[in-house]
Amino acid sequence: MSSKYQINVVVEPQYLPDQSHPAQSLHGFAYTVTITNTGQVSAQLISRHWLINDARGHCEEVKGLGVVGQQPLLKPGESFQYTSGCRLRTPSGTMRGSYFFVTEDGERFDAPIPLFVLEAQAGPHTPARVLH
Repeated sequence: MSSKYQINVVVEPQYLPDQSHPAQSLHGFAYTVTITNTGQVSAQLISRHWLINDARGHCEEVKGLGVVGQQPLLKPGESFQYTSGCRLRTPSGTMRGSYFFVTEDGERFDAPIPLFVLEAQAGPHTPARVLH
């Protein structure tokens, strides 16, 4: 795949104490995703594929059309941002995956979503860790 077709994905995870119940092994997380078309051709996000792992090794696979009910068309230089969430049975875990795109000129490709860490913090101002 050439730089003609290039998507950059940045994720910012956040722990949600108000949506978590540690005594019941429920930990809520939000993540804000920014998807930027850094290539030279317009591309439409068609579907998503996530692998969500908790600290016990349980893996949940999520596949579906679009993101938050949308299939955004990104022109070169344009970004799309959305926030979604998940729940884990452990206070930490990881997520990674890919978005499937189709370009204006008919090319199809997957844009990787880099691995990031979901971690319940002790305090509300502890920064989240992002692995690059």
